[in-house]
Amino acid sequence: MKHLFYALLLLPALAIGQDKLGIVRHNHLGIHVKDIPTSAAFYRDVMGLKPAPVPDNLKATRAWFDLGNGQMIHLLNGRTAQVNHDRNGSHYALYVEDIAKSEAYLKAKQIPYHRQVRFDGVVQLYFSDPDGYLFELNQSPPASDKAP
Repeated sequence: MKHLFYALLLLPALAIGQDKLGIVRHNHLGIHVKDIPTSAAFYRDVMGLKPAPVPDNLKATRAWFDLGNGQMIHLLNGRTAQVNHDRNGSHYALYVEDIAKSEAYLKAKQIPYHRQVRFDGVVQLYFSDPDGYLFELNQSPPASDKAP
């Protein structure tokens, strides 16, 4: 009985110490794709992402891309279901250096996109990859406006 009493006293202390997962930053986003070579070409050649090394035993079923700052996009082979993303739901948002240049690039490449101005005046561009995953582009705020 005495041990049960002490255990019950310790439970709140343990719960307080474990009230968060301790997440410190984003590592990677894994996206199932239908065709690795087609999607890899899009992420490399259209989106301009830098390919990252993939372990030899995964090269046939994976393609990895470096976004910088230790963040990556991992393409995973095996998608069979249709992807249905829209700008009011699931999408992936990325910062760009110059939104006007990004829009000109999308136009030049004849990539369909949607342009809108957010409530705070930020221009957003939405476009899809070959599988239908929706990406949102926003201009990166000046360094002085970024949160620490």
